[in-house]
Amino acid sequence: MNKVLIMLSLIVILNSCDKNETNSQKKAKWIENAFNTLSSGKYLKIKAISWWHENFDNSLLRVDSSPESLEAYKKGVADTLFIANETIFQNNKLIEAEKGIYHSAFPDFGGTEDVVSRESILAFETLVKKNIIWAYFSNNWYNKIQFPKTEVDIIKNSGKIPFIRLMPRTNFDEGGPDPNYTMQRIIDGSFDKELIQWAKDAAATGIPLLAEFGTEMNGNWFPWNGQYNGAEITNEYGNLTLPDGPERFRDAYRHIIDICRQNGASNITWFFHVDAYGEPDTEWNQIVNYYPGDDYIDWLGVSIYGPQESDEDYQEFEEILNDIYPKLNSLADKPIAILEFAVTEM
Repeated sequence: MNKVLIMLSLIVILNSCDKNETNSQKKAKWIENAFNTLSSGKYLKIKAISWWHENFDNSLLRVDSSPESLEAYKKGVADTLFIANETIFQNNKLIEAEKGIYHSAFPDFGGTEDVVSRESILAFETLVKKNIIWAYFSNNWYNKIQFPKTEVDIIKNSGKIPFIRLMPRTNFDEGGPDPNYTMQRIIDGSFDKELIQWAKDAAATGIPLLAEFGTEMNGNWFPWNGQYNGAEITNEYGNLTLPDGPERFRDAYRHIIDICRQNGASNITWFFHVDAYGEPDTEWNQIVNYYPGDDYIDWLGVSIYGPQESDEDYQEFEEILNDIYPKLNSLADKPIAILEFAVTEM
């Protein structure tokens, strides 16, 4: 090989190394920006955070996707602002700490989000050198609605609070309506028998639970989004001035909470979980149209993701938060949890 070819080969190798290093550094920078933003004192309503820790489908969202990202997370979360062991409950409801932000996670419970294990919880805590308050997982309804007692017991016995995502989906297909669990069918009582038993089983645990129905409802990647339940039409359901799709979601969520209250499950703290950027980006799909109301919801929640694929535009955590925080702040006077935040290696 001549000298020119050798030099060209070295340049290619060095550029490749620089790119890989830049990818790791970008993720670490994003994480650093997230913790600096949270520690700034400018976002007083934010009272909890929960990292989405997984690499399913090579997403590289795990906090240890590179040594640099892991070190950035460990450094950020080591701040005493982030609470790892103590929670406050009043009347079986989680309330915010007077000072500090609860630290929690989805600790890699598998691609289906429901492979709950004590080992996964301990592995995450060992990685980041910080305990978590709750462990976040999905209660996928598939072809049956059933309270996830086994998963709740594992999390409880690990010394954490179970956080249950009620996911009305028959499968994991993204986009399009679900063939079984429409919002109208929930409202009409088609699943009341199963939901009543779910509520009774939740009450029987005798422990505080956290829960949400219809994660990121303003995103059309999920079948409970308004696009698949009436969209912007206003004259086929409920209030003639409100878009039917979001209104059906709102009433389905209210129906589920009513059933839980009527069957003794007063031990549940209810979260309303939106995505920072809804899809479709239309007036009818705004989060205010989905909100069940202050009498039903205890906490507001939001997903804040940087790029999840290498070709997506880069946005800092602070930039995304600044777009959604005013909307949440004006929606209700409730504590805010960042229920999912993460970024891939770019």
